Amino acid sequence: MLKKTSIYLLSLLLFSSCGIINIRKTGDTADKFDNYTEDLTGSRIQFEDLPVPSFSSSAVDNSGPINQDLERRIGQITEENDKEKFVNGFTILIYSGADRERAFEVRNEVYSEFPDIQTYMEYNQPRYLVKVGRYINKIEALATYEKMNENFPSSRITPDRFLKNREKEEKKEENLEDAEK
Repeated sequence: MLKKTSIYLLSLLLFSSCGIINIRKTGDTADKFDNYTEDLTGSRIQFEDLPVPSFSSSAVDNSGPINQDLERRIGQITEENDKEKFVNGFTILIYSGADRERAFEVRNEVYSEFPDIQTYMEYNQPRYLVKVGRYINKIEALATYEKMNENFPSSRITPDRFLKNREKEEKKEENLEDAEK
């Protein structure tokens, strides 16, 4: 009998705990807090007002030793940069391969599709390289790359070094050609 009673109590306990669980929503809607305000000025850190700077023409002095040192150093950097013959930059590589005739075909195709964009062809043994443009930053090359990528899907932006004065020489040649005409 004790077994029956203990089984009965155990089953009653199990079945009663498996009943429907009532979940009540606690809290209120957001509408209740629409008019809520809180004043935190008492707990905020207070800072003194900053003094108002007074500017006068005599206050700015460009002849100080710091400005002289800066101008001297900027001059040194400019001279060092002028001595450099090459500029690090980026070009768009359209073709790279050993087939000379294919390189010329690609170069001519670029000339016909994009006549306003400068195209260069190089031979680095044993490869022929067809490159487009010369850019200082990679972002500058991106617009041209997007145009090229439609017709030449294997194109890519590559780092390159090119002569600093080459563009000036090309402009001189163009001016001479225009003068002869």
